[in-house]
Amino acid sequence: MSGKTDDETCANFLERIVCLLDNELDAVDVAEVKAHLDECAPCLQSYDLQRTVKALVARSCMEHAPDSLRQRVRVQIQQIRVTYTEG
Repeated sequence: MSGKTDDETCANFLERIVCLLDNELDAVDVAEVKAHLDECAPCLQSYDLQRTVKALVARSCMEHAPDSLRQRVRVQIQQIRVTYTEG
């Protein structure tokens, strides 16, 4: 790249950044996205933000609901099923 980016190019790379974070790109695409990130500060900022959010979500999803909450949810689901089938 020449160091200049346009909105259309960046929009394309923003989609590919998500794929990069999810390890869904082949080696050639990874190299292209990383080269773009080296030259485009706004895309690099977006990459950093998305990577941070992804890490926070992953960390948050590691917690387990307390057994009492799980039981209440099960009871509510069962009540909804009964109501739905009776209605």
